[in-house]
Amino acid sequence: MQDFVILLFSVRRDGKSLGQMAREEVGKTAGTVAFISVLSILVILLAVVALIIVNALKASPWGTFTIGMTIPIALLMGAYLRKLRPGRVLEASALGFLLVLLAIFGGQWVSHSAYWSGVFTLSATTLAVLIVLYGFAASALPVWLLLAPRDYLSTFVKLGTVFILALGIVAVRPTLQMPALTRFIDGSGPVFAGTLFPFAFITIACGAISGFHSLISSGTTPKLIAREPQTRMVGYGAMMAESFVGIMAIIAACTLQPGAYFAVNSGAGMVGGTPQAAVATITNWGFPVTAEQMSTLAAHVGEKTLFFRTGGAPAFALGMARIFSDSLGGTAVMALWYHFAIMFEALFILTVLDAGTRVARFMLQDALGHIWAPMGRTSWYPSILTTSALVVAAWAWFLWQGIRDPLGGINSLWPLFGICNQLLATVALCVATTIIVKMGRARFMWVTLAPLCWLIAVTFSASWAKMFNPNPLIGLLAHARQIAAGPATAAATRQIFNDRLDAAVCGMLIVLVSVIVLESARVWLSVMAGRREAATQETPFVATRFGAEEVA
Repeated sequence: MQDFVILLFSVRRDGKSLGQMAREEVGKTAGTVAFISVLSILVILLAVVALIIVNALKASPWGTFTIGMTIPIALLMGAYLRKLRPGRVLEASALGFLLVLLAIFGGQWVSHSAYWSGVFTLSATTLAVLIVLYGFAASALPVWLLLAPRDYLSTFVKLGTVFILALGIVAVRPTLQMPALTRFIDGSGPVFAGTLFPFAFITIACGAISGFHSLISSGTTPKLIAREPQTRMVGYGAMMAESFVGIMAIIAACTLQPGAYFAVNSGAGMVGGTPQAAVATITNWGFPVTAEQMSTLAAHVGEKTLFFRTGGAPAFALGMARIFSDSLGGTAVMALWYHFAIMFEALFILTVLDAGTRVARFMLQDALGHIWAPMGRTSWYPSILTTSALVVAAWAWFLWQGIRDPLGGINSLWPLFGICNQLLATVALCVATTIIVKMGRARFMWVTLAPLCWLIAVTFSASWAKMFNPNPLIGLLAHARQIAAGPATAAATRQIFNDRLDAAVCGMLIVLVSVIVLESARVWLSVMAGRREAATQETPFVATRFGAEEVA
């Protein structure tokens, strides 16, 4: 619902962004607060998706080589379509697909090479630096050179993988190894802690509702829409496809033995800093696993180790590889399927990273343009470089915090990610409800108001728990107090600062979103009471140039 209504309303306003619509439809105060909220939330979202990529590729020469090669492949495709063979999309697509397959097989050769394996076996810090550089390049370079061809290439990989995975699940009908309920139903889970409500509803983000979609649905996707009726298929169809991916991700992860799943997804700070300590801790929880089993599993997928690979991507890839290998090729090709799945996930996530960084850059340029006009010119390269650097530096700071977190980063940042993502959806639904009311369709406002009320209940209660819960595994301030009571070290000081900063950011975002909710409610009541004119800021209707269109 959120994806569709925001896309439709943005199309009817010449592709205006969510912040611009908030300013015009709700009010200047809400527009200013929405800009600050959206930009802040976007920074945290980008940091977490970057952290997922880091955790998926660290100490993985095969995966690092394969994903790294997609960048020069995208550059080649961009140059091919722009300079060498303009308009030859089919040729470029075939070339890109062939090169991606070669990159996967090349990664296998790299992982077996004594020299090149060492070159592409990178630490988390090195990968973080490289991803920061990529984010800057994707934002600063012309869109036709890197971002468009790489995202175009990833679209085929994503759609193909989703289709094959669906067929594999139907063909294999894998047994789900994870029990329906575990001992962690009490909220003490090792991946990250928290009770079923509200934390389950901020854990499943993009497969349920994602505020990030509202940013792309406004300002970006509308520029690709030829006719307004297409918004229904794009808005609803894309979200249904992503929900479908979410369901398959759960199936894939649950095909793993629970002990292996927790060994992959738990941070070193939760289960012990060594494989031996980790398997002992996990086995004591009632999920037997041995270091030898994990070593064999790592060998089957062409990795040196699978311990402490938090973030979900490696576990999803393992499940996908198991399903694929059971239906196509057996254990002998499990490594190929695993790295194909890693490539699929990394391309999926890099699309969020590069598109999100570019959107944030546009937002920052628009704001700075009110201070100094040249900074608002999206074609002026000093402005492009400056704003790209500022945006990337902002999410890089949180990324750096995550990779140095002894709990794996995901433990503290993913709940914050889920809260931010759905707070952004709260802003979007406030704007959508306001537009529906101002259109004179108040009787239909429940369509967006009902999910808005649910999101407020979930995100506000989760935010309160993350800030003030007395359990150090849940509450950020409680965790800071626990560390402060221990030995005073440089690492402890840094962790205390990070926890308190995360709590402050969480509290600030709740206050900002509360302002938007209250401002929106004030507009609804004013319009319905007749104290304010029910008029929107839609642009006049223009008939499409792409075909005949009936106008009622």
